[in-house]
Amino acid sequence: MESAGLRRSYDELLAEVEAGGFGEPPHGQLTAEQIVAHLAANDELMSEATEAVLAGSPFAYYDLETIHRPQVDALVVDCGGLDGLATLLRATSQKLCALVDRLGPAADTPVDTHLREGFDLVVDDTLPWSRTLDLHARVHLPKHLAQLRVLRTPPGARTVDRPTVDRSIGS
Repeated sequence: MESAGLRRSYDELLAEVEAGGFGEPPHGQLTAEQIVAHLAANDELMSEATEAVLAGSPFAYYDLETIHRPQVDALVVDCGGLDGLATLLRATSQKLCALVDRLGPAADTPVDTHLREGFDLVVDDTLPWSRTLDLHARVHLPKHLAQLRVLRTPPGARTVDRPTVDRSIGS
């Protein structure tokens, strides 16, 4: 198995994060910082699963966002905001991609997989690990990329407080 598609998905997502300019999410939705923290934490879980597959050990992969919300919030604080989270995501994604490049035939190893991303992606099955990685690259990352794009504050909506200057003559 090769990581080229996964790397492209991460490159696009990281470019969006680096562009910044995110506003507040609708009530109950994740902030840009929480999205990036979730992805970095998920990368660590996927790396653990990939390492287990490479070692020939049984592993179950769970990505249940709602269960990990307190950990995601703690990670946001630990990283000091979006810049630190982007650095972390860059490192976790590079590690995952490097592991994926090593999989070879082990990519077909069945892994008990539990995923839930809203109503768009629900998996509770044993899948070849390559299929779970493919879902991550083609569904999970693009979904969060779309969330980040929705959070981008349109340039016309930004308000900048500037001192008013009285330009009238004789003032």
